[in-house]
Amino acid sequence: MFDWLTNLFKNTSKRKEAIFEVDHSSLEKLFNYSFLNKRLIEQALKHRSILPTLQESRVESNERLELLGDSVLGLIVTDFLYSKFPEKEEGELTEMKSVLVSRKILAKVANSLKLGDYLMLSDAEVRSGGKTRISIVADAMEAVIGAMYLDGGLTIAQQFVMDNILRDFENMISEEQHKNFKSILLEYAQGNNLGSPTYVVRDEDGPDHKKIFTVEVIIQHKIAGVGKGKSKKHAEQNAAKDAIEKMLI
Repeated sequence: MFDWLTNLFKNTSKRKEAIFEVDHSSLEKLFNYSFLNKRLIEQALKHRSILPTLQESRVESNERLELLGDSVLGLIVTDFLYSKFPEKEEGELTEMKSVLVSRKILAKVANSLKLGDYLMLSDAEVRSGGKTRISIVADAMEAVIGAMYLDGGLTIAQQFVMDNILRDFENMISEEQHKNFKSILLEYAQGNNLGSPTYVVRDEDGPDHKKIFTVEVIIQHKIAGVGKGKSKKHAEQNAAKDAIEKMLI
């Protein structure tokens, strides 16, 4: 009598599996690593937009892995820079780290790997360009790093970061440091009828010969970004960069 209902659940389960059948072999080639726990890499690629389709709770998305991966990435990059540049001060190391762990760099690496092709997104998210959106692919990169850390330990995660992010770190840092973020932000704000950004020094910390400035950039009476630097100009550039990255999300 209830065969039709049993078959319905079976078919629904099959459709659910068929919608997102993860190609583990391709991913293992992409990451140069074979996961022992395949569910970890599947979760790392699962965006919250697909959860209603899969009838899963929020904790099944990649957000928890993203949080872990962010911390693991920060540790790996900081350890690398600390060892690589024993002569540089804390402020300089912090600035380099902020570039290398930025969403823009992570998204650039993710897109070079075509990570978006493997993401589990809702149809609406796919249609709106989610497979290459900076916020989504950058978060997925962090989630992958978190998954690698849980599956294989710090050494495995470190090797992945070295091969894919730190391999070309000097060029990445150089490219970011030579961009005029204030000009880019001004052009963006005026092009979108937001007016001209203004910069306000909110804090000056440290002795005169090692002062660190904190600057906020204001757009339409709201704080759009915050930056620190050893000069007001440098802090303004970092504030503009922060605002640009937030606006691209």
